[in-house]
Amino acid sequence: MRTESPMETKPRSRPTKLTGVVERRMLTTRARDEVFPFFADAANLARLTPDWLKFSIVTPSPIEMREGAVIDYRISLHGLPMKWRTLITLWEPPFRFVDEQVRGPYRYWRHEHTFEETSEGTLMGDRVEYATPFGAFSDRLLVRRQLRRIFDYRAVVMKDLFQAEPVEQPLAFSR
Repeated sequence: MRTESPMETKPRSRPTKLTGVVERRMLTTRARDEVFPFFADAANLARLTPDWLKFSIVTPSPIEMREGAVIDYRISLHGLPMKWRTLITLWEPPFRFVDEQVRGPYRYWRHEHTFEETSEGTLMGDRVEYATPFGAFSDRLLVRRQLRRIFDYRAVVMKDLFQAEPVEQPLAFSR
């Protein structure tokens, strides 16, 4: 097993100014105890990622999801292959977990996944705070559009798997 140096497993510090925040909440009639295990299995991330990203998990399976788990991926953006490493910085099953980029295409990336039981089922939330290498310019030119496509793809998969529907706005960007 490969040993990581402390610097290779430390998420990047949150910048004073984020490029953006993206949020989506979806509601399914399924119980949280049925929904959360799907997200707790890192292998399912490939099902939630569009083919055009050429996403693959490099970390050997099975991956034990827990606080401190490190997951390595490969993706391709605009034909450029790149490595992406995330660290699970918060693990509170079945309520929420957070993954943060250690290495990858963003200056900063923090993705919080929440699962809230309601009288109608489970409210699944995604909140991503991010900063791009070239700030607002690259966000407006490329990043925001890519994130919209990725989250729209995820919404289709969530609808197919869990009959989930967007709550409020389909996708909300701020900053």
